[in-house]
Amino acid sequence: MLAPFQVRSFRFQWPADLLTSWGFEMESLILGWYILVETNSVLLLTIFASLQYLGTLIAPVYGMAGDRLGHRNVLCAMRVVYAGLATTLMTLAFTSVLTPAYVFAIASLSGLVRPSDLAMRNALVAETIPSDRLMSAMGVARTTADSARIAGSIAGAGLFAALGMGPAYVVIACFYTGGFLLTLGVAGRRTKPYFAPGPSGAVRRPSMLRDLREGLAYVWDSPASLAAMWLAFLVNFTAFPLSNGLLPYVAREIYRIDQTGLGYLVASFACGGLTGSIVVSLIARSIRPARMMLVFAVVWYCFLLVFVHMPTPTSGGAMLALAGFAQSLSMIPMAVMLLHSAGAQFRGRVMGVRMLAVYGLPLGLLAAGSLIERMGWPAAATLFCVVGLGLTLAIGVRWRADLWPVRAAANAR
Repeated sequence: MLAPFQVRSFRFQWPADLLTSWGFEMESLILGWYILVETNSVLLLTIFASLQYLGTLIAPVYGMAGDRLGHRNVLCAMRVVYAGLATTLMTLAFTSVLTPAYVFAIASLSGLVRPSDLAMRNALVAETIPSDRLMSAMGVARTTADSARIAGSIAGAGLFAALGMGPAYVVIACFYTGGFLLTLGVAGRRTKPYFAPGPSGAVRRPSMLRDLREGLAYVWDSPASLAAMWLAFLVNFTAFPLSNGLLPYVAREIYRIDQTGLGYLVASFACGGLTGSIVVSLIARSIRPARMMLVFAVVWYCFLLVFVHMPTPTSGGAMLALAGFAQSLSMIPMAVMLLHSAGAQFRGRVMGVRMLAVYGLPLGLLAAGSLIERMGWPAAATLFCVVGLGLTLAIGVRWRADLWPVRAAANAR
């Protein structure tokens, strides 16, 4: 589990990702609670959460930029943007002019950049870590997001409740700034421009549009990668809304608890995810990625289905922890499978397409917000789980020959 830290670059990247993830989780919880309290509307809450994923539509462009300009360089630029937006929101809070309209505007700007952060992180890990340690490194790298959801959500809720939004955002801005400074120490490989024959034998660099088309074509023509993309879209549409953007609604309207209780619900899911990440890093050499991705996606939906009907925050938190555990054991092998198959040439673009699948999350949030207002929480959430479970099984059957055999390339260790 500690082997990735033998690489100097990873010793910079891990704390950089950790600080950035803390900022993400604190910001999401604080602003989500603020919007729910100020507007008293679950639909506006889901719209706010959806705005944070606007950038998934252009995630392949970030991946292409990473392949061309260097993943570290792109990641540094992104983290400068986070720090600037957090500082702006902090100023608005201290001057007492903050309104939901400003929050929606800043969430929209952040949402154009933030969704691709994970793709750039994963590509950078694959770029700097030897392939035989990639599964272990990805498990360790994933602990940054999981541990941030535990500590960051509780810290964010506590700071917001005790000191207010302004002081809480001072801390968030510092985290983003620290993440940027540490990212400067990551040693990404130098990018080597590649060229293609042009008219009359001239040599020219392929256009950005051609790069983008090549990345999309690669995913479409690789059955295992295509199956993983469909599964990624499905879980973002039907699973993540229940344990992510809708938790403020569950805390306030179902369990009748305050923002501190919300922090503990968020931390429960993250605690399970952290445990799963550690388990993946410890058993990395025995994992069959495609098989594990499918099996634990099914388990994940089963735990979410039980969570929906839990009557108390304690029992609900326990089910969320189990769901988080299954989620890590499904999503980390998926990322490693995609990175292994993509190789150095397509790594950024494939992870960009992977983040494009995250656009299922805002779509799912909007659909869930509408259904909850019409059907209520239990019926709408149960429908999401049943549909997700059924379609996961359908994906496994449709691409069985590419995902299930032990000797399949997608199950290579």
